[in-house]
Amino acid sequence: MPQQSQRADTPLKLWVILARAFDAVEQHARASIARFGLGTTEFGVLEVLYHKGRLPVCEVQRRILVESSSTTYVVDKLVRRGLVRRQPSDRDRRVVLLALTPGGRRLIARIFPPHASAIRRAVGSLPARQQAEAVRLLRALGKGAAALQARPSGTSHPTRRRARSASSR
Repeated sequence: MPQQSQRADTPLKLWVILARAFDAVEQHARASIARFGLGTTEFGVLEVLYHKGRLPVCEVQRRILVESSSTTYVVDKLVRRGLVRRQPSDRDRRVVLLALTPGGRRLIARIFPPHASAIRRAVGSLPARQQAEAVRLLRALGKGAAALQARPSGTSHPTRRRARSASSR
């Protein structure tokens, strides 16, 4: 393969490697979470409320990266299990806040430490310095990709515009 083509394919190679690395680490996360009878989205809701406190439903949804309908379904399940409660906002009647119940707090306080250990083991093949560098690089990659999405459609790359319009058909 010519040198120029190899360089042009580096972004594609990065994407594949990133996806495979995520999949490998996520398998550890899923196995860790499954031990406690939770799905990853349920765990995500409990974990974000544990670390951030009461939050509006839309903020929980944004932080755990799931669709609105999925968030509602998962929150309904957690409410039925007595782990999460909905509360109206004091400031805005349109906003519904989510909070852990005492039982939900006890559960996530018990299961988060072993889960965090499983994740640390999963990424432990990299020394601490390389983990920190990976955090820095992946954050920059994520912010750059997000910035591209935020551009008005007239300023995006023509290939990206074609791909978007082709997928919306």
